[in-house]
Amino acid sequence: MIILASESASRKAMLTAAGVKFEAVPARIDEAAITEAMRGSPVRDVADRLAEMKALKLSRSRPGLMVLGSDSMLELERGVWLEKPGTLDGLRAQLRLLRGRVHRLVSAAMVAQDGQPLWRHVEVATLTVRDFSEDWLEDYVAACGEQVLSSVGGYHLEGLGAQLFTRIEGDQFVVRGLPLLAVLGWLREAGELRI
Repeated sequence: MIILASESASRKAMLTAAGVKFEAVPARIDEAAITEAMRGSPVRDVADRLAEMKALKLSRSRPGLMVLGSDSMLELERGVWLEKPGTLDGLRAQLRLLRGRVHRLVSAAMVAQDGQPLWRHVEVATLTVRDFSEDWLEDYVAACGEQVLSSVGGYHLEGLGAQLFTRIEGDQFVVRGLPLLAVLGWLREAGELRI
């Protein structure tokens, strides 16, 4: 069994569906402070650092157990990151900013044990958002608003959020917040899953 350093419903659903035995425990790191301190760094480094901090923190308090930390960052253009929208007005504003544009979603995963890193992986997906109408936006916010406020980008690809896009290049699991295929491969190598 592993520890998932996250309360993310999407990450928990992916691991459960893939048959991974885990316990979800929030890491409670100061993501905003870490992100702000790294402003100007490549977005993949920020996602990797956040995943690392989550995994390392929990692994120190869970001796002998492997802890999986993960995080995602959305980069609209080089150096311009979007955070979780937080409010319905923030969601509207963020989706208007994404409308008709291409963005990159970077998902990082890191496994630690006893405060030591064991494995890490960063993967990128590129998403093209369609030029949706204001009426569609209001319907989307009414249908999904509260559910997607804690999601970077303000969408869930596995739901109505799929209608936002005209093109997605990359793995859908990366878009959902975890480079799942790489994680599963590492868990098999580590003997946590059958080969």
